[in-house]
Amino acid sequence: MTTYKLHYFPESGNSYKLALMLTLCGQTFEPVWTDFGGGITRTDAWRAAVNPMGEIPVLEEDGVRLTQTAPILLRLSERYGRFGGETAEEKFEVLRWLFWDNHKLTGYMATYRFQRTFMPAPDPNVLTFFRKRLDDFLSILDRHLAVHDFAIGARPTIADISLMAYLSFPNEETGYDLSAAHPAVHAWLGRMADLPGWKHPYDLLPGKRLPQFPFPRS
Repeated sequence: MTTYKLHYFPESGNSYKLALMLTLCGQTFEPVWTDFGGGITRTDAWRAAVNPMGEIPVLEEDGVRLTQTAPILLRLSERYGRFGGETAEEKFEVLRWLFWDNHKLTGYMATYRFQRTFMPAPDPNVLTFFRKRLDDFLSILDRHLAVHDFAIGARPTIADISLMAYLSFPNEETGYDLSAAHPAVHAWLGRMADLPGWKHPYDLLPGKRLPQFPFPRS
């Protein structure tokens, strides 16, 4: 039986993707809280010992460290036979949405949310730029989910687990009321939350939290 150890910090949507995938597959993991806010992942010692890429999350499988969330999701899907594509066309669609999410939705939402909520003095021009990009990406996803129950069709896959992660944090962190602005995305998140074993990010990822700064700044 494979044993898992997840290096994470609670605000990390990418950490949530792996924690949720393991949980939905009926697996447990040892949580290893990482002092991301204190800068530990930028130190030479941490990178030498844990991840030379300097990123969280890191998933250990029987002591072997794996990095980069998308390929780990694919690996877990293949191992447990869950949340993957069944046909060549479905597998292509899973990859298409995984790549789109990492390059577009996750990439921009992670940066926007971090600057908006966890930095004391973000540049308003930067926030405006990211917000416009996110509005576009969320509109694309909303139109897609208005006619599909899940990313590739009638059932959830790792593409959905990837896409939903950063959208599952509280509205006051993301700055989005999805129920009003993107109702199809909001409804899809509800379908994902109905999956047996689903848990909120902060229920799966305990530990010391980053300080937040109320928005907008006075």
